[in-house]
Amino acid sequence: MFKKVISFFKSVTQEMSYVSWPSKNDLKEGTTVVIVMSIIVSVFLSLVDGVFSFLIRNIFLKGI
Repeated sequence: MFKKVISFFKSVTQEMSYVSWPSKNDLKEGTTVVIVMSIIVSVFLSLVDGVFSFLIRNIFLKGI
């Protein structure tokens, strides 16, 4: 059992050497894209929520 665990971790170490890790610039670029897209989506969803709130208050709940 112990030999299997050691063999597993050796295999993991060997496979990790084949991984192509992103450069620092690639990492910064990807992080920037994620942050900017998150901001854009949050603003869009806030606008949609505001429009629906306005419609519900003024059209559907006008008689209440």
